[in-house]
Amino acid sequence: MPPDHHDKHRSNLKAVKMIHTLIWIFFNVVIFYMLYAVVVNKLDKWLWIGFGLVLLEGLTLIIFKWTCPLTLVARKYSDSTRDNFDIYLPNWLARHTKTIYTSLVIVILIVAIIRLATRTA
Repeated sequence: MPPDHHDKHRSNLKAVKMIHTLIWIFFNVVIFYMLYAVVVNKLDKWLWIGFGLVLLEGLTLIIFKWTCPLTLVARKYSDSTRDNFDIYLPNWLARHTKTIYTSLVIVILIVAIIRLATRTA
């Protein structure tokens, strides 16, 4: 591939990685707010908005067969087999991020249900 074409692919991949990383950071803020909210029993609208955002993210992953759509875009610019080729994260975290955050959201959901159950009891 010509050098300028290679540079264009590298530039496009960097842009996708940056966007993907920013979205990952956004969801970290959302999920950790949700965790904070259930720990301090602050079941406010932001918690429910967080659940909605996480649900949308989950549906997106289901639709794309457990692959982030940005990973599919990044794949056009790289043939890397590394788990973090499409995001600025350590490889181990990129590999396990779905498991880590799914587990965390399940814990948040369980605590929220407990909090709701004890409010009405």
